[in-house]
Amino acid sequence: MKKKKRICMLVLTAVLAVSGASCGSQADLSDTSKEASATTKEANGQVYAALDFKDQQEKEFAEKGLIAAPENLELKDETGKVIWSQKAYNFVENKEAPDTVNPSLWRNTQNNHLYGLFKVTDGIYQVRGYDMTNITFIEGKTGWIVFDPLMSTECSKAAMQLVDKELGRKPIKGIVMSHPHVDHYGGIKGIVSAEEVKRDKIPIIVPQGFEEHAVSENVYAGNAMGRRAGYQYGTILDKGPKGSMAMGIGLGQSTGTVSYISPSDEIKKTGETRTVDGVVMEFQMTPGTEAPAEMNTWFADKKALWMAENCTGTLHNLYTLRGAQVRDGNAWAEYIMEALSRYGKEAEVVFQSHNWPHWGNKVIGQYMENTAAMYKFINDQTLTYINQGYNSDEIAHMIKLPENLEKNWYTRQYYGTVAHNARAVYQRYMGWYDANPVNLNKLPVSESAKKYVEYMGDTGEILKKAQKDFDKGEYQWVAEITNVLVFADPENKEARYLCADALEQLAYQAESGTWRNAYLSGAKELRQGTTSDNNLKATGSADLKKSMTPEMMLDYMGILLDSNAAQDLNLTINLDFTDESKYLLTVKSGVVLYQKNTSSKNADATLTMPKAGMAAILGKDEAAQKKAIKITGDQDVIKKLTEHMVEFEYFFNIVEP
Repeated sequence: MKKKKRICMLVLTAVLAVSGASCGSQADLSDTSKEASATTKEANGQVYAALDFKDQQEKEFAEKGLIAAPENLELKDETGKVIWSQKAYNFVENKEAPDTVNPSLWRNTQNNHLYGLFKVTDGIYQVRGYDMTNITFIEGKTGWIVFDPLMSTECSKAAMQLVDKELGRKPIKGIVMSHPHVDHYGGIKGIVSAEEVKRDKIPIIVPQGFEEHAVSENVYAGNAMGRRAGYQYGTILDKGPKGSMAMGIGLGQSTGTVSYISPSDEIKKTGETRTVDGVVMEFQMTPGTEAPAEMNTWFADKKALWMAENCTGTLHNLYTLRGAQVRDGNAWAEYIMEALSRYGKEAEVVFQSHNWPHWGNKVIGQYMENTAAMYKFINDQTLTYINQGYNSDEIAHMIKLPENLEKNWYTRQYYGTVAHNARAVYQRYMGWYDANPVNLNKLPVSESAKKYVEYMGDTGEILKKAQKDFDKGEYQWVAEITNVLVFADPENKEARYLCADALEQLAYQAESGTWRNAYLSGAKELRQGTTSDNNLKATGSADLKKSMTPEMMLDYMGILLDSNAAQDLNLTINLDFTDESKYLLTVKSGVVLYQKNTSSKNADATLTMPKAGMAAILGKDEAAQKKAIKITGDQDVIKKLTEHMVEFEYFFNIVEP
């Protein structure tokens, strides 16, 4: 696999100082962050006029029911690495928004900084602000039913300790994981072990298709998704008025240890119920909404409705910037309205896996209707424009929420945005191609960038023009044109620094926390080079890969095998799994194919092994291979099979070639 070139940036040895120069002027080009420009200050000032900052309902709900919280919350792993910190956000307390932060996003960050153990209603408690997700505890007759046990084991363990201290130690009697995103299951081993689950017969309840989607999302495209998630969640950024803020559904991504335990009970249809430790739960299936497999839960005796991640107190993503399957805005709206029809007349509290609950039947009705209307509007209005012949880029700049939807604090664009969600709808219905044949087979970015520079002429003149546009506040255009120069010549420091300055101003104005993080992450790497600090990643475990079926493992083998490099490779291998079915593996011109319950008398080799043997092949672990695998036939078959398997580099370049 061709690796992207990493450019090590050099700090400018001299910066011309011009008295009275505006922020971002030519004299200010350097690898340091800048203050908010006059244009940015004006844009952020207009937010106060656009929104009702006297409306404190969301803050009041975020504070309601607090039982206890440590004065400072900072969690570390066994090595001492900080994997989650509320302490880092203490700078937002009781302060007005600085010029470098959109005031609406500043308020959202203040609300997400309210953490601790909260009572939702009788018998329902949440620990909020201990990770990006909430962990919820439902009180049974003898113990707890836990909903969505966070992303990192260190975080869920700390949350459990807080519950034990304040509410008394009780055993785990059941676990419900609402959908297969890692922040909703990765911390499971912080509250219970696999041995305890098996010994005590603790049910792990999930929607149908949970495990398949957990694997496909976090393994198949996991390397790229993880790297991109760092931009979305701001893991490479410092916390502060010029750094990472909240992003609508929490403060960010914890970077602790991710674990996994396979579920034992799948919910297949709406209306199914389960009784665990005396608690009756009715489930509503909502596939294709925030996740391919997802479900809400109704507690009739408590008049409490768990909305998973289908209502979150912000505009969510129909397409998430880290990369994922596009979601169905129409279905999302329909399932919220179905929940409102089924449970809305009785519900007195709606709570969820992110942010805070909403109380009061009238408030709940408005909250759910407005949330549904938001997704329905984006879906339908985008299709209106599509059928008028507009393309994705045009629609993203045309579409705007109706005023009566936009004014609610819980429909603001802190996580998703109307613009990129509209692009998602376009992609869902029309795909990547906009029907303009010029775009049918465009040149790679680095090649087209070099031709643009060749046609435009002197790079210095381009930079002068870009600087003038920067001073006029045209930051998006400046970022676009200077990034062309960067892709044409990554060592052009002036282009890198001016592009970074433009991205930074876009960040300061952004209401979406994910857009702010992406802009600032790009600016940081333009100034300092691509990061390679492994402490910025979550600590993965082998739990998820161990749970892969043979089909999933063979699919992943096809992803790891560079078929272009292995185009002369042709193999036929019998896979005789001692703990699974038999498979016939065929590699044809470097392409991995397989058939279940099939074998060949003319195979090049037969591998007899447990499923763990295939994991050893995928991991190129020769010692484990020798221990687990018996080879009949070609003794070099594994070597041939793995020769062209690639190892993915996690910290690949994003804003440069």
